[in-house]
Amino acid sequence: MDVDLTDVAGIGFSLLWLLLVPAIIVGVVRYQAHRAKRLRAWAAAAGWTFVGADPSFVDRWRGAPFGVGHTRRATEVMVGRYGERPVVSFTYSYRTGGGKNQSTVTYHVLAMALPAYLPTLELTPEGLGAKVAKAFGGQDIQFESEDFNRAWRVEARDLKFAHDVVHPRLMERLLRPDARGVSIRIEGTDVLTWASGATDVTAIAPRLAVLAAVVDAVPRHVWQDHGHDPGPSLAPPARRGGPAA
Repeated sequence: MDVDLTDVAGIGFSLLWLLLVPAIIVGVVRYQAHRAKRLRAWAAAAGWTFVGADPSFVDRWRGAPFGVGHTRRATEVMVGRYGERPVVSFTYSYRTGGGKNQSTVTYHVLAMALPAYLPTLELTPEGLGAKVAKAFGGQDIQFESEDFNRAWRVEARDLKFAHDVVHPRLMERLLRPDARGVSIRIEGTDVLTWASGATDVTAIAPRLAVLAAVVDAVPRHVWQDHGHDPGPSLAPPARRGGPAA
């Protein structure tokens, strides 16, 4: 009896696949459980709370990296405080494409609560993506510091708000090494940052320090304009901004 080697190979491949799929699933589940255990331990040591998944964060913000793709999820959610400010850290993921061409995109998101609702202001590092966006008419507000203009792209509908907040003291702070590559957005009652990849606990404190510096740099008169008075600041008063000449 003749044996079709193609059929044998096909059967062998199918059997191998049937064995591999459960093994892959078990491996993924074990990896996720291990990560959750590590994050729970980190949260406990930091005085935070590990929540797990929380779909309320999926649609909370409108800008990047939210609002694109499908099967959006907020997992590895941890809530706590940075100083006196409420903060949250989580892994945000979504899928693009369909069928065999599906891929998953993940970001580590950190958000810090603000004491008042503020207009949207986005600061992202200058790079190829920013250059392409600007080539097609994307906004990039200019300031008096050329070093800052080369390092950061700034977008806001309210130009006065942007110039009031991005004053020389904040520009100097955002040119320091720990702020390099950090995307920042003030949106509503939060200031947030996001970076490619799943939650990285070693990045939480440094990135929150940058967010806190942004909040601390908001001048008192800006807060007052939006219904909150933080009281006198020990820092030198920031000059009221205006468009660069």
